[in-house]
Amino acid sequence: MIQPLIEAVDIVKVLGSGAGQVKALKGVSLALQGKELTLLMGPSGSGKTTLLSVLGCMLSPTDGTVRVMGQSTQGLAAEELAEIRRKNIGFIFQSFHLFPTLNVRDNIQLVLDVRGERGTPAIGKAKEALAMVGLAHKSAALPRELSGGEQQRVAIARAIVSNPSVLLADEPTSALDRQNGEAVMEVLAQIARQSSRGVLIVTHDPRMLRFADRIVRIEDGRIIGEERGKAPQHDLAEL
Repeated sequence: MIQPLIEAVDIVKVLGSGAGQVKALKGVSLALQGKELTLLMGPSGSGKTTLLSVLGCMLSPTDGTVRVMGQSTQGLAAEELAEIRRKNIGFIFQSFHLFPTLNVRDNIQLVLDVRGERGTPAIGKAKEALAMVGLAHKSAALPRELSGGEQQRVAIARAIVSNPSVLLADEPTSALDRQNGEAVMEVLAQIARQSSRGVLIVTHDPRMLRFADRIVRIEDGRIIGEERGKAPQHDLAEL
């Protein structure tokens, strides 16, 4: 059996304390595989973002086990969890979080700079990441010169430049119109299928269903259903 890239087993997460305490996750189990785009769908307050944060080692579970590339995160210190994130996980959010005074390539290279990677090798990695999202010709542009969809694709390039095994995306298309949202989803789908990465996307948008290999539904802190998607195969060169 192929080892999952990330595996959560019987995850319970309690948020808050006292009268304001909420059990956000109630025994959730989920495994992410490579070459697969998974949608995590559910109503507001269902536990989607909490589960994403637990899988991404940004929140520790109250109970249950998380394994990243086979390594349990139980009992690890904050610094050790940060190292797991740096090595294995890329994050994409609803907001693009690009530095407005830096050009596209420099925005991406910042991730490598934090890791101590600089100079010609870092430039080469940034260019490769931009090519993967179809924006090689925009490396010198400033964020304000890009459309919303292009800015999100730069954010995707930034997330993949360090070659993580998993991409976790929280509502990455919610700030975009339909055309730009679908272009971003095309990129994420191809990154999963062409690079053996696992991609998990939190979304409430039913228009995104056609891009999914797998659809997981969560409600009231529990997984209530799972189904296979019918995603077509595309080539990034077509975008």
